[in-house]
Amino acid sequence: MVDLSNNFLGKTAPNPTVLASGFMGVTGLSMASAAKHGAGMVTIKSLSLQPRKGHKTPVIVGFDMGMLNAVGLSNPGVEFGVEELKVAKKAAKVPVIASVFADTTENFAKAAAAVMPAQPDFLEIDISCPNVDSEFGIPFAADPKSATDVARAVKKVVGSVPLIVKLSPNVTQIVPIAKAVEAAGADALNCINTLKGMVIDPIARRPVLTNKFGGISGPALKPVAIRCVYECYGAVKIPIIGTGGVTTGQDAVEMMMAGASAVGVGSALYYRGLDAFNLIATEMKDWMKKEGFSSPKDLVGLAHGQ
Repeated sequence: MVDLSNNFLGKTAPNPTVLASGFMGVTGLSMASAAKHGAGMVTIKSLSLQPRKGHKTPVIVGFDMGMLNAVGLSNPGVEFGVEELKVAKKAAKVPVIASVFADTTENFAKAAAAVMPAQPDFLEIDISCPNVDSEFGIPFAADPKSATDVARAVKKVVGSVPLIVKLSPNVTQIVPIAKAVEAAGADALNCINTLKGMVIDPIARRPVLTNKFGGISGPALKPVAIRCVYECYGAVKIPIIGTGGVTTGQDAVEMMMAGASAVGVGSALYYRGLDAFNLIATEMKDWMKKEGFSSPKDLVGLAHGQ
């Protein structure tokens, strides 16, 4: 018998899937809807201290193996978001992940403290968005010291709420950064954010996105995400949410075999609709039954033994 229930940092989810930040907005009812459609955990769109409009349209473009987005971290701010997190906590019936970002270490800590009244099950800090360099400079996730400073500052204000640090694939070596945030107090990693890319319109003779650059998601990102999860799993002792290009149950199995304890799902909603969570979970269960696995934990890191 296959039981997909999954324990992540002491919280039990009905399956290993996680609504990735940014794909269902900031309302509590949208997060609850994702849970109703099978998401094992849900993440709010990343919040900042003050509301942000983000970048001018167009901000999303598809290509043959994925999508490119430069939404620019638009959000209504933590004051609005904290109330929606409270709604999600009541309505979703699955673990809820708050997510924040900021332009300075001090503001990361302030944003983290501001969402604590919602009593999220976890707090994720997005130190790795690839399409706001022009405003925020080099992402904190690009440097072990900067990543350490943010993780340590946030850890001081979140109390007993477990801290998840979202890492970037846009680095030459991800392991030193993973180890640095672990040492700074991170309780888990999210590997990975999107990969910086560009699409050009040959007729218009210019980049499609107003921001020029955007973050690659979808199937094209999966091999990069799996590599990052694999490398980090071999270097840290804290659990990992594997995010990037997971569209099917077999993708999720692959991610967990690389070392993920839970699996982020985002662009699959574009390809398969809101039922993507249920479809992925069902496909996982069918695959596990066929291959003789009874629990998701049996998959975690399995590829490291080969």
